[in-house]
Amino acid sequence: MTDPAPAAHEVTEFVDTFARIRAEMGKMMVGQEEIVDGVLVAFFAGGHVLLEGVPGLGKTMLVRTLADAVNLRFSRVQFTPDLMPSDIVGTNMISEDEHGRKSFQFQPGPVFANILLADEINRATPKTQSALLEAMQEHHVTVGGTQHRIEQPFLVLATQNPLEMEGTYPLPEAQLDRFFFKLLVRYPSADELQTILDRTTASEAPTIANVLHSAEEVLKLRQLVRQVPLAREVQAHAVHLVMSTHPENKEASPLAKRFVRYGASPRGAQALILAGKIFALLEGRYHVSRADIDKAAPAALRHRILMNFEGEAEGKTSDDVLAEILQSSPAAHA
Repeated sequence: MTDPAPAAHEVTEFVDTFARIRAEMGKMMVGQEEIVDGVLVAFFAGGHVLLEGVPGLGKTMLVRTLADAVNLRFSRVQFTPDLMPSDIVGTNMISEDEHGRKSFQFQPGPVFANILLADEINRATPKTQSALLEAMQEHHVTVGGTQHRIEQPFLVLATQNPLEMEGTYPLPEAQLDRFFFKLLVRYPSADELQTILDRTTASEAPTIANVLHSAEEVLKLRQLVRQVPLAREVQAHAVHLVMSTHPENKEASPLAKRFVRYGASPRGAQALILAGKIFALLEGRYHVSRADIDKAAPAALRHRILMNFEGEAEGKTSDDVLAEILQSSPAAHA
């Protein structure tokens, strides 16, 4: 049994809330509208985000501003080569009561927050990167054989420097797949840089207002997203896009057959559907279109496609593969 479709006033409330949070984030972020929208889509879909770009583009500021706008508990971890898993999830410490009795007491790490900023995640070793896996997928951590649940909503926003930069480690494929979106943060234009300088070198900093006031409001809006109806043919289109990234599949695109080692996972299809539902709501529609699915495809699938050696040697990227797939999509010619 499916949930009832959202009512008109619920859709209006969602669109208004989304716009107000976007406006608050726009006070701090200049010219990164696509990135802000991508982060908000993932936030309301309940997925984690990987932000890739060179240092100094405001990735950390974006995450802090989101936490302020939605009034959720924020935590930050600076990933470094010597960071240990216990520095993220916490550890059992020996404590002593007033009678001198000693016992182990769990000291939670920074992962116990609503919004966790994993800053420069690919500067830590793979072992430490993997410490986030359980928290990201299962929403709990296990320390000393005991599970500790992380309160909802829980969102990891990780920043990453381009892999060719010195001192970086590629993220494990299993961890990459846990990210709902991978967003590429571009360098600002000259005009945007002028605006950034005007805002950051003035005597007063912008004040971010709370748009949401409780975790319950966030969870309610996330549930609304899942109530948007989805036609079977639109779901089939999402499946087709994912299957087109698999080189061994008959639906694979020419570039995928030649340059892809592994295609996108089922989580990629889930991301396409949930993001498509949000794009439909933002346009005031009660149904998802193929164009909504296509719009979500680059951010939802680029990090889930693993290029083979030939593809890497010839400089082909997963974005090239997706561009070819989307160009042949029925929605592209509608």
